[in-house]
Amino acid sequence: MSNKLKVSLIGNPNTGKTSLFNELTGLNQKVGNYPGVTVDKKQGVSKLNSTTSALITDLPGTYSINPTSIDESIVLKSLLSNNSNDIPDVIVLVADVENLKRNLLLFSQIQDLEIPVILAVNMADQMGKKGISIDLDALETELQTKVVLISVRTKEGIQELKQSIADFSELNTHSNFKSFNEKIDTEYFSSLEKVSSRFTIYELWLMLTKNHDVKLLPEEIEGLNSFKKDVSKQKRYQHKETIYRYQRINEVLKKTYSVDKEKASDLRSKLDKVFTHKIFGYVIFSGLLLLIFQSIFEWSSTPMDFIDGLFADIADYVKGILPEGMFTDLLTEGVIPGIGGVVIFIPQIAILFLFIAILEETGYMSRVVFLMDKIMRRFGMNGKSVIPLISGTACAIPAVMAARTISSWKERLITILVTPFTTCAARLPVYAILIALIIPNKKLFGIFSLQGLTLLGLYILGFATAVIAAIILHKQLKIKSNSFFVVEMPDYKLPSAKNIFLEVFEKTKSFLFDAGKIILAISIILWFLGSHGPSSFDNVEKEVTEKYADAGISEAELEQKIASGKLENSYLGVMGKVIEPTVEPLGYDWKIGIGLIASFAAREVFVGTLATIYSVESDDDDTTTIKERMASEVNAKTGKKRFNFATGISLLLFYAFAMQCMATLAIVKRETKSWKWPMIQLIGMGVLAYVSALISYQILS
Repeated sequence: MSNKLKVSLIGNPNTGKTSLFNELTGLNQKVGNYPGVTVDKKQGVSKLNSTTSALITDLPGTYSINPTSIDESIVLKSLLSNNSNDIPDVIVLVADVENLKRNLLLFSQIQDLEIPVILAVNMADQMGKKGISIDLDALETELQTKVVLISVRTKEGIQELKQSIADFSELNTHSNFKSFNEKIDTEYFSSLEKVSSRFTIYELWLMLTKNHDVKLLPEEIEGLNSFKKDVSKQKRYQHKETIYRYQRINEVLKKTYSVDKEKASDLRSKLDKVFTHKIFGYVIFSGLLLLIFQSIFEWSSTPMDFIDGLFADIADYVKGILPEGMFTDLLTEGVIPGIGGVVIFIPQIAILFLFIAILEETGYMSRVVFLMDKIMRRFGMNGKSVIPLISGTACAIPAVMAARTISSWKERLITILVTPFTTCAARLPVYAILIALIIPNKKLFGIFSLQGLTLLGLYILGFATAVIAAIILHKQLKIKSNSFFVVEMPDYKLPSAKNIFLEVFEKTKSFLFDAGKIILAISIILWFLGSHGPSSFDNVEKEVTEKYADAGISEAELEQKIASGKLENSYLGVMGKVIEPTVEPLGYDWKIGIGLIASFAAREVFVGTLATIYSVESDDDDTTTIKERMASEVNAKTGKKRFNFATGISLLLFYAFAMQCMATLAIVKRETKSWKWPMIQLIGMGVLAYVSALISYQILS
């Protein structure tokens, strides 16, 4: 990539910067992460013309290079890098045609770094509707750089922008704003300039005020330190610098930019009054959430069933063509189901991010953030936390990924850590069986089902626990986070099909290849533990066959009993026996213990594990037969039913609070770039689950 131009896209949030990145690079993208931080780094290759290609880097949106968050600090670090090879050859600053004044503040700062910069004014197709006119030649003269009017939506100006990037060497690096130091304190900045001849005056000013770690010579460090004593003067001069820049910007725009207010549409203000209304705003948002929630369940069920059946058929096919042995078992019981366990989540992830991308593209998501921020901030989160919490009722995996939209690292982390408390679809099979066992099938006041109310109570319990956990984490996490609530209210617009496709494709691919590797590895481990065991494991089939030789049972029933015996004597079964003293105070035995261990793969595995343990014949009425067998199970020590009210409530609370999902842990690791947080999450939720189950069982029994 060394022979490609290094181009960085920089701009305020919601200026269309990422849309331009998608237009320039298409599918030629890769997502990594910046060293030492949890912010994604998007790069892609663009063919500028027949002879020139460029490596495009999409930097996080920022309002200035005076960072207030981790995301924004990336821009400063990229432009003041210790390695000159990391500094871009040319910068494309993407501006919104309606908010040019604010966008030019960032432009003026970057231009002072003396890096070639092109001003790309986006949404040019809206100029007529908004009554905006720009004297392009005069603007280029005033700013002393190349200005290109573009519209990513209509592809207007894209080819001209590509050619301007290719011809970047012709750009003037002289800044029209460079005299800011003379407007503030000529003597002070003249002294600062003498600290080093290797950097511009503005680079030295940023090193001083932002304490940026650039490799300086000993004498340069000593010279810079002499200015660090008077912090109050630095803050005062920063304030004056911003005032001067805006004064200069006003002068430029007065000559080059005008708006005919009579032509400007007031549709945006009318829509905002509805979407951010203190009553109707919440009603509309609740309706959209209901639509998203229903769609994730309804639309994903068919493809998920298809994927589930497809991988089962693949496993059967492979088992049929390969000879019996450990390798075949590994493929058909470990690897193929493991891959299927990853792929099966794709429909839910794709549907969720489809809706999120549409809401973002239309401009509605910013209104949701504004609407919900005041409420969520009380709990240590912000308005953007609403989407992950609600979508967690379908699946915690795409919900955790949806937290990427939260810019504050602390608020994003809290959201990631508490989202698994919301009741996901995987818990439903467990809840359905346990509720049917311990809650009478009766109606309250002849209308409300007691079993339905119990299920509703579990959902409410999950949300309430997430909120309480967020409050505790907010008070306990000692993470510096400049949580200024700045939200851009972009224009409403029709979503771009290309942007939506790329967004969904990129996030789905990220899950499939990053989290998928971890999920597959753990699936294989669980298969091994359940399919192998100590010496007693090898004798199970012989012993069971001899025991039931004269019992007159069918071959299918015999196979089930052999499977149950093997599971009991496997390493997984041994682990169940080992932890039995630990789970016994909760009302569980070794069989339930195995279910708890096996369900770490996914919560719904608990049902399938019990089906094997209790030797239930698999048929179309699988849930009913499991329920009947569980209902007849007797506690050998007490002579009473194993799944009584106390044990049932204990299990419900355990599954309501416990992590019990390796896929979620994998994706939390992916999103936080560390095993620290998923381990804290696993242990914290596990302790809460155990204590809650223990207390409830001891009281109710």
